[in-house]
Amino acid sequence: MNVLFIVPYVPNLVRTRPYNLIRHLSARGNRVTVLTVWANEQEQAELAHLQEICDEVHAAPMPLWHSLLNSVLALPNRKKPLQSVYSWKPELANQLNGAASSFDVVHVEHLRGSRYGLHFKTNSTLPVVWDSVDCITHLFRQAATQSKSLKGRFRSWLDLERTAHYEGWLLDKFNHVLVTSPVDREALLGLTPAGSVPAPISVVGNGVDVEHFSPDPSVKREPATLVISGKMSYHANVTMTLHLVNEIMPHVWQQRPEAKLMIVGKDPTREIQALADHPNIEVTGTVPALPPYLQRATVAVAPITYGAGIQNKILEAMSCGTPMVTTPHAVSALCIEPGRDLLVADDSESYAQAILSILDSPEKQEVLGRNGRTYVEQYHHWPNVAGRLETIYAEAIATSMPQSSRTLGKQ
Repeated sequence: MNVLFIVPYVPNLVRTRPYNLIRHLSARGNRVTVLTVWANEQEQAELAHLQEICDEVHAAPMPLWHSLLNSVLALPNRKKPLQSVYSWKPELANQLNGAASSFDVVHVEHLRGSRYGLHFKTNSTLPVVWDSVDCITHLFRQAATQSKSLKGRFRSWLDLERTAHYEGWLLDKFNHVLVTSPVDREALLGLTPAGSVPAPISVVGNGVDVEHFSPDPSVKREPATLVISGKMSYHANVTMTLHLVNEIMPHVWQQRPEAKLMIVGKDPTREIQALADHPNIEVTGTVPALPPYLQRATVAVAPITYGAGIQNKILEAMSCGTPMVTTPHAVSALCIEPGRDLLVADDSESYAQAILSILDSPEKQEVLGRNGRTYVEQYHHWPNVAGRLETIYAEAIATSMPQSSRTLGKQ
């Protein structure tokens, strides 16, 4: 198939879903053309690697000031969320208008990319598959009350009502809609306007690069060492990490005062950076590769209090054979067996006890690490995810009309 793949940010190893879908769709013989925007010199430099894993890349600069201006101009419109305009650049969308007939299907990622999908529904007869990834309304509802970041709560509150309206409005505008988990599928369906018939919504979970994230027998695990990972400017990760350090680790240190914690992830906020004042905590910031940190740790932790979709930080640690402790919220999107593949705990004290049970038992470390790796290989292998996506593309192509019978309207 000839796929136009639109991403409102540069796909890379951090933005793992679009990166690996593009990579594996191409590896399976599809012709993939990527349409994207870059915000800074680092992202511009990453385009060269992106060109190595697909057929063509069409990219345009989208500096932060431009995205912020888009958002400010959208503020008066109570029906248009800021996310929907953040990455919009009409000149980029218009670049491929004349070449639209050469594609079989358009794939659009995230709420930020949805406007590009609407553009191609209006200006071509191509079937469009919108990968919402997560239900952003579901995420914002949680963040508005649970985020420990004042900025995160404010942003969520500001955009919640208009996001709920817009996500519901979008559901009948495309040929197919994708989400990463059943929870997000139900949340989106709950936003469907009265009298509207949504497009088919399919769950296409995230995968893991099991060759990149793999156990390394040559790396010796450091005793009593925990690792937590993620982009450390993202409000949900900030909340998770502060919860770990302030409410869980005191229970761990009470019994294992030598226990160390590695906080691994780009762009740590000042709050996160300040945690390095503790002698047993290391805040790395950006690292060249995540696997070495996961491979060194005795246990990986992800005490997620809110979020949406599948948390790849959990799957990546498990793929490295590192025992994982997380929360019931985080495993709701996974076909996983707590106690066999990983440990699950809810309150701070029981979470600490789960960590300690792993630190105190080399046998449990080995069993959980092996079972976690096996689970990821079986359920989250990217080639299998790409194959599922090909089937959805084929269905969208087969059922698409020469001219869309849906009325897009204006928002």
